[in-house]
Amino acid sequence: MADRRLAVRKTYKLYIGGAFPRSESGRSYPVTDPDGEVIARPARASRKDLRDAVRAARAASGGWAGATAYNRGQVLYRVAELMEGRRDQFVDELSALGDDRPEPQVDAAIDRWVWYAGWSDKVHHVLGTVNPVAGPYFNFTFPEPTGVVGVVAPEEPALLGLVSRLAPAVVSGNSAVLTASQSRPLPAVTLPEVLATSDVPGGVINGLTGHKAELIPWLASHMDVNAIDLSGAPADLVPAAEEAAAANVKRTIRGGGGDYFDPTAQSPYAITDFMEMKTVWHPMGA
Repeated sequence: MADRRLAVRKTYKLYIGGAFPRSESGRSYPVTDPDGEVIARPARASRKDLRDAVRAARAASGGWAGATAYNRGQVLYRVAELMEGRRDQFVDELSALGDDRPEPQVDAAIDRWVWYAGWSDKVHHVLGTVNPVAGPYFNFTFPEPTGVVGVVAPEEPALLGLVSRLAPAVVSGNSAVLTASQSRPLPAVTLPEVLATSDVPGGVINGLTGHKAELIPWLASHMDVNAIDLSGAPADLVPAAEEAAAANVKRTIRGGGGDYFDPTAQSPYAITDFMEMKTVWHPMGA
């Protein structure tokens, strides 16, 4: 009887607002292994899917930004815990896609969540300051989250590159709309399954799979996206995306690159790329 059992094939979906919808277009696209064999058909997100993701990110941004920095760190550490429990699944997916360092990549991605979680309640102390002023008042500068951030994940390494750009964006209180690696999207589909069973509130991180050429222009031009990380954008799409982002003075980041396995790929300054510096004046004695 066991020999007659059919395997349960996975249906790859989007992750929007804490739920797993199919693309409203009903489209998917093939992902192949190194031999050219189709191993998955993830959803091919549309412009409307992207708008839904931005709407969910905006709805979640206030609560996430309003949480204490310590609490956000605990939540992201929980993501690392759950990824550790599904380590073999991530390794298998990367191996199927032809990755030559799957185990070190998964371990580095888990460690990267832990590293940024540890910075959640420290980055304000490092970057905030009391400014010297002449007069009977105090002047404080401290960082605040930007709001909704679009993150274009690098093509490779598919998991570590994604986490390296996503974690610093959300640890400070931003919500995110993520466009996954187009050629190696499987880890970006499994990661939301981890997020959904962790304490990350629905809508804080939203994940889209599909063709970057279809998604990046609309993410860059969307008037309710406050910043966009183009680290994983194809070079030919970057100039038009930067021009579109300038229309509403959207903060544009082109970080990442280099060796994502190197310790220098993680930095507290990657967190501040997604933050705004706020200065407050306060009278003495008040």
